[in-house]
Amino acid sequence: MKTKKLLALMLAGAMSLSLLAGCGGGNNGNAATDNSDESGTETTSDLAYVQDKGTLVVGITEFEPMDYQNADGEWIGFDADMAKAFAESLGVKAEFQVIDWDNKVMELDGKTIDVVWNGMTLTDEVTSAMDCTNAYCNNAQVVIVPADVADQYQDVDSVKGLSFAVESGSAGMEQVQALGANYTEVADQATALMEVASGTSDAAVIDSLMAAAMVGEGTSYANLTYTVGLNSEEYGVGFRKGSDLVEKLNEFFKTSYDDGTMMQIAETYGVQAAIIEQ
Repeated sequence: MKTKKLLALMLAGAMSLSLLAGCGGGNNGNAATDNSDESGTETTSDLAYVQDKGTLVVGITEFEPMDYQNADGEWIGFDADMAKAFAESLGVKAEFQVIDWDNKVMELDGKTIDVVWNGMTLTDEVTSAMDCTNAYCNNAQVVIVPADVADQYQDVDSVKGLSFAVESGSAGMEQVQALGANYTEVADQATALMEVASGTSDAAVIDSLMAAAMVGEGTSYANLTYTVGLNSEEYGVGFRKGSDLVEKLNEFFKTSYDDGTMMQIAETYGVQAAIIEQ
């Protein structure tokens, strides 16, 4: 089965990497973002800030099966459902805000959002700019091409001459840059798929989990398919430097994994094989 083949490829590659235990956490010596409570007293707690305003604002892009809207306009997906459950555990409500992925750190530090939670790859750039949780999900970057020419693009060398559409600031863009291939930056991975479907670009590089949900027979892009896997990687969730919400979410991940909640949500969206034990 196509999805099983992809997850097998993705997980096999992940076995060769060292599991990220986190990317800084809340105890890295950096001062937390200053907030103020109702009395005007300064505090260094992101948790207190979020609980005081009653919302956890989650920065996302449209990314099935992690964050996407249903027919009623509600944000759903593995990451969306986990974010809602985490917010509830804090006694607040999750609000979702679509962001320019290339500006995610600026949005976070400017407090337009409180967290970046959108199938975010734990790259060196990400881990140096944010405090991140433990890795919770395996992933890979894969090449998307029209199905009728897929047999021509079955290895890395064969795709280097293609023109790619990639999400600006994404792990996919990094992989295309490493190939030395030509590329066009677009707003998100969904747009990258549209570019290939319309013939504007020869190929795209997107997350394997999105590829399994979005391309191939029975999907919105039945005329597209994935071929070459370019890497193996892991997802994490990013907060402001020094945020005490990192530890809270790591604790929530552990509890929800142990009681089966995390896996139940994962099964809803078909990503259970990619979940990392907490």
